[in-house]
Amino acid sequence: MNFGEKKTKQTLRWAMVGGGRGSQIGYIHRSAAQRDGYFTLIAGAFDLDPDRGRDFGMNLGVSAERCYQDYRTMFDAESQRADGIQVVSIATPNSTHFEISKAALEAGIHVVCEKPLCFTTEEAEMLRDLAESKNLIVGVTYGYAGHQLIEQARQMIAAGELGEIRIVNMQFAHGFHSDAVEENNPAAKWRMDPKVAGPSYVLGDVGTHPLYLSEVMLPELKIKRLLCTRQSFVKSRAPLEDNATTLMEYDTGAVATVWSSAVNAGSMHGQKIRVIGSKASLEWWDEHPNQLIFEEQGKPAKIIERGMDYLHPEAIVEDRIGAGHPEGLFEAWSNLYARYAIVIEAKNKGDLAALEGLHYPDINAGVEGVRWVENCVRSADLGGHWVDYQ
Repeated sequence: MNFGEKKTKQTLRWAMVGGGRGSQIGYIHRSAAQRDGYFTLIAGAFDLDPDRGRDFGMNLGVSAERCYQDYRTMFDAESQRADGIQVVSIATPNSTHFEISKAALEAGIHVVCEKPLCFTTEEAEMLRDLAESKNLIVGVTYGYAGHQLIEQARQMIAAGELGEIRIVNMQFAHGFHSDAVEENNPAAKWRMDPKVAGPSYVLGDVGTHPLYLSEVMLPELKIKRLLCTRQSFVKSRAPLEDNATTLMEYDTGAVATVWSSAVNAGSMHGQKIRVIGSKASLEWWDEHPNQLIFEEQGKPAKIIERGMDYLHPEAIVEDRIGAGHPEGLFEAWSNLYARYAIVIEAKNKGDLAALEGLHYPDINAGVEGVRWVENCVRSADLGGHWVDYQ
């Protein structure tokens, strides 16, 4: 259990690009990063409006001189300081992720970036090569991957409790954009603009979340081919989709579906994953994150609760409070940020042994998310044809 003791020797000097006043995701980053004392926010380029960004940053306790007008000025200035930033989190619209991440890595700064990492697999692989050449990490914020019951599912599957994996059903299908909310909501509007959002809306925005959960739970499964259809039910969003269905075949013969949607009217969040094996199935839903449903053929269904002694040890170590009390999004994100800090310190020291058994959404997860979206769009644009996964 986590009682607040740090697992690293130092606190990392941290900055943000974006995430300014009114940004929900910015607040989530700051809460998660600073919760356990692994990161201290000392600089930022929080807003396209420098004055507004400075005012906001100072309200967070950042000194005025380190509230910068833009990210390039910040990276240049901080790289000259003995106490300059060591890591930056990027919470800006999609179209900026590649250039900001690239500039940070070139300046020798570790990166935590919102997804999608960029627009093309080629760009993503460029970032991977650059990070590896600089011995830096790139973390991608698939936040619920830090929840303890995702680790429990991973351990149960690895132990063979489900038998041979046959089917994986995934969805992230909310209803908050079931009408044209973007007409009066700037935060939604850019997500439907191809110049800012990229080649997809819901595939990249929500579909990659349960996809990464499946990669955590089922690391051995590799996609062989897929078929995707996508729709713009709110017509003004075309050519970007607000609903998509993806069918996938794995190299083992297992199959999967991913439903990505923002028009599932009445649904609050709708992120679920169900893994079906030859002996049993399990299901996790982020609206009830503290319960994992385990259904063994011929036996009563079981509700596996977070925090209980019967869980695998790997699913208990990041608990922050005993069973019965709920832990959710903020705790999952905090767990990820703690892992980022451990990895960064190990990288800086060259201590690869410290990374054994530690997994987190890294640059490879970012590359695969971009690759998946690219393949889905290719299939959909061919009229919903099966395509070999490239």
